Amino acid sequence: MSDAVIECQKPSFFQRMGRAWDWIFGLVALIGLLAVCSVVPLLNFLSLGYLLHVSGRVAETGRFRDGFCGVRMASVLGSVALGTWLALWPLRLAVELWHDAELIAPGSRNAGLWHAVVLALAALTFLHVVWAIIRGGKLRWFLWPQPLKFFRLLSQEAKWSDMAGRFSQYIGRLRLTYLIGLGLKGFAGALVWLAVPVALMFAASSTVAGVGAVLTFVGGVLLALVAIHLPFLQARLALTGKFSAMWEWREVRIWFKHAPMAFWLALLVTLLLALPLYLLKIELTPRDLVWLPSLVFVVFIFPARILTGWAVSRARRRESPRHWATRWIARFATVPVAMAYGLVVSLTPYLSWNGARSLLEQHAFMVPAPLMAL
Repeated sequence: MSDAVIECQKPSFFQRMGRAWDWIFGLVALIGLLAVCSVVPLLNFLSLGYLLHVSGRVAETGRFRDGFCGVRMASVLGSVALGTWLALWPLRLAVELWHDAELIAPGSRNAGLWHAVVLALAALTFLHVVWAIIRGGKLRWFLWPQPLKFFRLLSQEAKWSDMAGRFSQYIGRLRLTYLIGLGLKGFAGALVWLAVPVALMFAASSTVAGVGAVLTFVGGVLLALVAIHLPFLQARLALTGKFSAMWEWREVRIWFKHAPMAFWLALLVTLLLALPLYLLKIELTPRDLVWLPSLVFVVFIFPARILTGWAVSRARRRESPRHWATRWIARFATVPVAMAYGLVVSLTPYLSWNGARSLLEQHAFMVPAPLMAL
């Protein structure tokens, strides 16, 4: 009897497909939301904070799937955004017709009627969107409003209080203040670590050729040294929640000894995926479309953060360092990767539209957006 009950409780094929579609839609919505947030002042720290949180979650559990936290919640936000966009189409059409009527016959009776239609549609659209959000924000609620249910609910005070409680609970689960705070810490720590090498390369762009070449070389070498440690220092920050973790580079070196090849792979992917992003800064992106390159930034940086957390997790699970030969092979393999990254970044002032100021846009470690476009 119990086996039959368990069998009945298994989700059907269509339910599994629905859940899979909801997860995929949530992932796309999450990436889009991170890209949009990354070009909005203050919210860009939310975007960075989430990416750091991803590293911390994977570093703590060792599971890749834990790096996709908040996908289901992002699915709801994506449904609200898409549903609102669809619900506004009738209002947009009415506004266009009203403007056309005003152009043809300003102040006419026909123009006045279309103005009244616009006001009525605006009120109905507002109620429709709010009602769909209250019901749960699913896309189907935007397409099937059920107005009779809305009028019946107006007299049920208990239902309204229950919905308000669920809404506040959802907002609390977003942990916006925590993510913004984590992003601020990660940004500030990266800024301190990058200050000297970036300052040297920045100064090289305004000095004579010989001195500039020396400053660029020194700055590139220092940047390579910083790049070796910084992703894992930020993962340690996300894991512990302490800003002091950004300076615990000795502990990161100990982690490296326990998982040298994993650290090398994570660093390779992080820096390799960051390099093509500099090509997007050759031309100035229009301010209205600045979120498009940020979308590419997020898509490239997201897997790098997950892989960084995975490398830290492997190091934390091992009690003893790996064989010395493995450690030295990883060290020697790390040098060309880091130096190549430092070389490409040192050439950025000659490739980017913003010149030397583009050196401040270290999107592999800071906010995933071109700062000069904010």
